[in-house]
Amino acid sequence: MSLRPAQMADIPALKALINESVMVLQADDYSEAQRQAALGTVFGVDTQLILDQTYFVIERDGQIVACGGWSYRRTLYGADALAGREDNTLDPKVDPARIRAFFVKPGWTRRGLGSQILTACEAAAEAAGFRRFDLGATLTGIPLYQAYGYEPIETTQAQMAGGLSLPIVRMGKALS
Repeated sequence: MSLRPAQMADIPALKALINESVMVLQADDYSEAQRQAALGTVFGVDTQLILDQTYFVIERDGQIVACGGWSYRRTLYGADALAGREDNTLDPKVDPARIRAFFVKPGWTRRGLGSQILTACEAAAEAAGFRRFDLGATLTGIPLYQAYGYEPIETTQAQMAGGLSLPIVRMGKALS
């Protein structure tokens, strides 16, 4: 398996992976209506991360099996189509880097892929001068982030079409 920065050419494969991951792996935590409404807005490809070279994929035999990234921009979560995006840059002296958009292909869970990407993201953000990290966790992702020292800060509701909402847990971690 290899970890590498995502490229614009990966977008079709990333969309397929994200859709499959959300619909299968998040079924115990969110209703089908919530998952469908979230695809493409709350969950989806953020091309800014790819352009910034802060989004990673793990490949096996040419197939992307996991993805995730970090950001030095204000947006905490969401795809390109999410309203209210804030792409202005963060100051590593006062702001936490954002850990963003982790998804694993069903059948590839519990193999350390999320951990591998998270470790790479934290190292890259630290090299860019960040000493703290924030993320918007899905209910499904909370155990991974807690295992790496992230603590819940607040729970918010991502508003979606049809009057639906999706709980997102903002979590944070500071380097010692």
